[in-house]
Amino acid sequence: MKLLRCGNKGSEKAAALDKNGVIRDLSSLVKDFDVNNINFETLNKIKKIDLETLPEISNSTRIGPCVHKPGKFIGIGLNYSDHAAETGAEPPPEPIVFMKATSSIIGPNDDVIIPKNSKKTDWEVEIAFVVGKEAKYISESEADDFIYGYCLVNDISEREFQIERSGQWVKGKSADTFGPIGPYLVTKDEIPDINNLNLSLSVNEEIMQKGNTKNMIFKMKYIIAYLSNFMSLQPGDIITTGTPPGVGMGKKPPKFLKPGDTMKLKIDLLGEQTQRVK
Repeated sequence: MKLLRCGNKGSEKAAALDKNGVIRDLSSLVKDFDVNNINFETLNKIKKIDLETLPEISNSTRIGPCVHKPGKFIGIGLNYSDHAAETGAEPPPEPIVFMKATSSIIGPNDDVIIPKNSKKTDWEVEIAFVVGKEAKYISESEADDFIYGYCLVNDISEREFQIERSGQWVKGKSADTFGPIGPYLVTKDEIPDINNLNLSLSVNEEIMQKGNTKNMIFKMKYIIAYLSNFMSLQPGDIITTGTPPGVGMGKKPPKFLKPGDTMKLKIDLLGEQTQRVK
């Protein structure tokens, strides 16, 4: 299923796409897609409903973040072999883990705001998975049982804050509006092969990033099992899994976002995003 949240900021409703691509209002069944309702029991209830009997929501309605107030927003760095090469970094022997502030999360088509004093705000198209039940010390062989679904993420990054200002990456990853997610939370049964999806990102109609999840160094199942050895993961947690080559930092010369730019992102089966930069 393709699950989403629609409405003005702060008053979004749970929704789903029916088989004809019409947005249907799920709010009579599910209060929201949050830590209380992202679980397999609720999902099974939704799957039993004939979505076409539910009220229609206009396609012109704003789409909000597909997960409401996740407990954790975790990133994996340098997880595509071709992206590591463009940055001049060796592929990491273990996943590079960082946190993004949950306050960075916005809807997939909301405006992105360049932070005060920023010089190097950059783009990163990524695929994320969303946790469906508590995971703690799990094995890779059982990891799929803990993944609820997948979504598109723009892991926007201020490179000076991230790399040149000392400390951890979180400073460059967490500004307000640095975490567009959605449009959809796509349940895992909709994805035949998660390790063969195309990703792309353009700025002002110029393609900057093209890649495929087959080039991920650490795959989804490995990542969730790996993380569960360092922290418990709860329903609704978002783990975004790295970006393919083509980031602004890797251009020669480097190229960064400026007010008036438009970013467009796409991942097979997961939908599209469009953001204006201000």
